[in-house]
Amino acid sequence: MEQQFELIAKTFMGLEPVLAKELTQLGANDIQIGRRMVSFKGDKEMMYRANFQLHTAIKILKPIYHFKASCADDVYEAVKQIDWTEYLGTDRTFAVDAVVFSEEFRHSKFVSYKVKDAIVDQFREKTGVRPNISVSNPDLRLHIHIAEDDATLCLDSSGESLHRRGYRQESVEAPLNEVLAAGMIMLTGWQGDTDFIDPMCGSGTLLIEAALIARNMAPGVFRKEYAFEKWPDFDADLFDSIYNDDSQEREFTHHIYGYDIDMKAVNTARINVKAAGLTADITVEQQDFKDFTQPSAKSIMVTNPPYGERISTPDLLGTYRMIGERLKHQFQGNDAWILSYREECFEQIGLKPSLKIPLYNGSLECELRKYQMFDGKLKQFRSEGGEVKTEEEKRLMAERHRFKKEREFKQRLTEQEENEEGDIRSFTFHRRELGSERKAEKRERMERKGDRFDRKEDRFERKGNRFDRKEDRFDRKGDRFDKRSGKSQYRSSENRGGHERFDRSGGGRKK
Repeated sequence: MEQQFELIAKTFMGLEPVLAKELTQLGANDIQIGRRMVSFKGDKEMMYRANFQLHTAIKILKPIYHFKASCADDVYEAVKQIDWTEYLGTDRTFAVDAVVFSEEFRHSKFVSYKVKDAIVDQFREKTGVRPNISVSNPDLRLHIHIAEDDATLCLDSSGESLHRRGYRQESVEAPLNEVLAAGMIMLTGWQGDTDFIDPMCGSGTLLIEAALIARNMAPGVFRKEYAFEKWPDFDADLFDSIYNDDSQEREFTHHIYGYDIDMKAVNTARINVKAAGLTADITVEQQDFKDFTQPSAKSIMVTNPPYGERISTPDLLGTYRMIGERLKHQFQGNDAWILSYREECFEQIGLKPSLKIPLYNGSLECELRKYQMFDGKLKQFRSEGGEVKTEEEKRLMAERHRFKKEREFKQRLTEQEENEEGDIRSFTFHRRELGSERKAEKRERMERKGDRFDRKEDRFERKGNRFDRKEDRFDRKGDRFDKRSGKSQYRSSENRGGHERFDRSGGGRKK
């Protein structure tokens, strides 16, 4: 039996329990949930499978050294103690990514440079030559994480972020991240047991991820390569056996429907669906959500409407009112799950959600809300045996308290990273009083704007005073000439040499 080692799977805030469940089903050991990550133990096969089969992981990291570091020299010395010839040769390239949460280390790139210097200096001292850096396509990717003085140095086994499945040929504006889309679907509990509908499908990400989940297909089947394929101990036969093993795939007897008002989005989704080889399972048509009608078969709806941030509609709140109206009258007996950002948008839906799950979409603090559509009153629905929340959904609702408790994170002291790999600085949970909070924020912005205008006005007043003093100097100069010549040409408005062009009251120039 091959030796097991520590591994870390990174993910988005809110998807940690889903990722942990995936790892449990995969057979991982010693699973522990952290913030935006899940740690576990496994062997080389588990590492390969985690990269290839997990739907909700962004990266799979293999820690190789834990150490304490209170300054940059500590990082340098610790990294230099590792025998890098086990991982790297002088003919190979490498790159270093860093994430820091520390008062001492204020820039992630500086930490990356110290790691790089330690590795390069070790090779120079031993061999006289050094390996080169390659940011775009290195042979070895390293990742260092520092929280206060706790440092962890890892090998990045994934390379490019795992959300980049490989099936997306074309895209629309602000496409939904594939990992987030898969996480949303898994949070609903849907596994292909009903039809699936996305009435605002965009480039088709939710549709394709739903088909992969329904058929239990590995999302890595479309990828060209992983970083671990360049490691010295890469087992090609083992990975080939994992890649070609379709024994866990299952039949999907229902259907997936996608709609969008934009024909360009429809064509883009169709191209991506075809590239994924899922045209038999997915149908994409042009249709406005306001024309949506009751589906003939039992269905679930999962959708990501515009938020008014990266993309919007001419009447954003009207769009959400329309969504609520369609659900109420044309989706009876089914469940709808909606991801959105603004509380005022959710309010326009006009329906009471049975579940709210906080999620991050890039840098936006969003919620995934479940709307259970049934005829009649809630009391009657319950009396007839209807269940509003399952035990699993109650547990998920309890997760909200974890977000509220831990939403104030230490400010990240490095530059902004890409959304799929960026670190979340804080989580401000949206409440009903969010409207009043926004008003307060708006007042603060207006006050800051007012301060800027005050400072600008002060500058104009000072400029005006300078012109006043200048005019006084001209007047005094004119007086001196008057005393000499007995004439008043300098005090005459016709002969002031352009001096009258300055407006004393405003400090500016007259036209």
